[in-house]
Amino acid sequence: MLHALCPLPCRLKRVTLHPVSSIPHPAEVGRPRVIVICGPTAVGKTAAGIEVANAFNGEIVGADSMQVYRYLDIGTAKPTEMEQRAVRHHLIDVVDPDEPFDAAAYMTLGRQALTGLFRRGKTPVVVGGTGLYIKALLYGLFRSDARDPAVRARLRAEAELQGAAALHARLAQCDPQTAGRLHSNDTVRILRALEVFEVTGRPISALQREHRFGDAPFRALKIGLALDRETLYRRIDRRVEAMIAGGLEDEVRALLSRGYGPQFKPMQSIGYSHMAAFITGAVSRAECIRTLQRDTRRFAKRQLTWFRADPDIRWMSPDRMTDLIRVANEFLSGA
Repeated sequence: MLHALCPLPCRLKRVTLHPVSSIPHPAEVGRPRVIVICGPTAVGKTAAGIEVANAFNGEIVGADSMQVYRYLDIGTAKPTEMEQRAVRHHLIDVVDPDEPFDAAAYMTLGRQALTGLFRRGKTPVVVGGTGLYIKALLYGLFRSDARDPAVRARLRAEAELQGAAALHARLAQCDPQTAGRLHSNDTVRILRALEVFEVTGRPISALQREHRFGDAPFRALKIGLALDRETLYRRIDRRVEAMIAGGLEDEVRALLSRGYGPQFKPMQSIGYSHMAAFITGAVSRAECIRTLQRDTRRFAKRQLTWFRADPDIRWMSPDRMTDLIRVANEFLSGA
């Protein structure tokens, strides 16, 4: 969230809601119900999540791969103290920057958090822009045992000889769904998808769908927030300027002084790597800001590509909170 430009949402005129006490507990009506608010960076997910959580006696479970790290606050647009007081947040500040953390660890902690919320009668509102974390939380992690070193070696040799684009075209013939969501230069994932197809005779997309239905303990309403590109990009540029003005340089200097250098994953992320390059004299301040804005816009585009591949996401404008609240109420009340 752009703290300087996106304060806590104002109280909107409410649609008629079922009292929280009248909503059946999720365990009584089948799979527990979870609201997910996702979308690209700077679109307004934190503000929307707080509004929804307040409306339905909820708490927020963060789904951001960088906000899990302590000491990374400004550059990750972590919810402010005021925002965290407004609604309790989970899965924020859970590991130090030099500790390993991945989607599997997130899935474990996230499901523990959801279980605790259900037991306390709270509505879980998952908020974040890391699509893989959201997918792992809702459906588990797909790990196929379909491996054949000989097939992998042959495909790798073909990729070196013909290029990744040629193998991407081959994948489009046997698994168009997977090919459609992979870049033609994504050699690692292209090779993996072709290997699975050759070993099993089935597209990896079909196996992933089966896995999804086999490990789906929650019923989720997934709401994607979207703005037109020009508006989103303006918000991203202003957010970067606000981060710089808000002390991103001091934050990165403090991290470096603690011994968290570029060898650690969080310090390689957008914002932290850019500012570290400025601090070490590799780039000018103006170049640091320019590339940070550019790379954040590119990151938002990649996030949108990921989320738009999910047909279950219901896209809404962050400016239409009354509609969002209405949809969430219908979902929770079983409509």
